[in-house]
Amino acid sequence: MTNWAFEDSNLKTVSDALDIAEDKIGDFYKFSFGQWKRHRYDVKTLSYLSDNEITSYAFALLNKCSGAAHGFESKTRERDFYFICLQDHQILKAMKRDNNLKLLPLLVYVFTHELVHIVRFCNFFQRFEIGGQGKESEERLVHATTYEILNDLALPNLDYILESYHGHRICDMVAS
Repeated sequence: MTNWAFEDSNLKTVSDALDIAEDKIGDFYKFSFGQWKRHRYDVKTLSYLSDNEITSYAFALLNKCSGAAHGFESKTRERDFYFICLQDHQILKAMKRDNNLKLLPLLVYVFTHELVHIVRFCNFFQRFEIGGQGKESEERLVHATTYEILNDLALPNLDYILESYHGHRICDMVAS
């Protein structure tokens, strides 16, 4: 089965959604620019994902990598880095199934959700490697936080997203 990937025209929307989500997260957590730099992450779209980063049941997969900081050999200087792996095919399939879903507000929600996870992991509010009830509790908390962060954002069709995906799990986490 061929997976649909974002077209070049969609990549501007991906960038805009990430900017909005970063601004809202920064405002919510009252981050300075320097504080944001401690939260190391990047975004990959389907065209750049490896096979183990592709899923058929989520809009994004959060992948954690660890490595030594440049110039340091000590384990104490090891830094975590996160990849938000967008599942273009899942997002586009959902939009095709539901005409009320629009790409920008959906991506704002997805990015905000994933960035809340990253903030929680980087600040040791939650361990990345959790399962079972702990993972379900984390998802409920992150969805509630995402809703709180975005609830007052004036963005067309965002209210539909907030209501449609309130309490719905759309994230998976893997360590590599």
